[in-house]
Amino acid sequence: MASKGLMAATTKPMILSILQEGKNYGYEIIRRVKEISGGSLLWSDGMLYPILHRLEKEGFITSEWIITASDRKRKYYAITDAGKVELQSEQESWMNVHAILGRLWGLKPSV
Repeated sequence: MASKGLMAATTKPMILSILQEGKNYGYEIIRRVKEISGGSLLWSDGMLYPILHRLEKEGFITSEWIITASDRKRKYYAITDAGKVELQSEQESWMNVHAILGRLWGLKPSV
C-alpha cells in the first residue's frame, strides 16, 4: 500500500495517463487505477473529484456531460494538448526519480 504522500504525488500523472487512453468518467478512472495497481491503490470519489477539478482549472483536462445509451448523464474527462505536454514532463521527472532510487538501492536497470 502506498503512503498518502506518494499517492498524492502520483495522482496527476496517473489521471493524465489514463485520459491519454481516451475519454473517461470518474468511476471508471477509479476502477482503472485499482485494476492497474492490482488493488494496491484504492481511490475514492472524495479524493478524485477535487483533483479532476484542479486539473481542469489548470487546463490539463476538459470535461463534458454525455448522455449514455441507457439515458444516464455522465461527466467525461479528456486530456488537452497542454495536458499531454504536462504528462511528458511528469514522465521524464518520474523516470529520473526511478533511476536515482534504483541506483541508491542497488537495483539493476531493466532492459
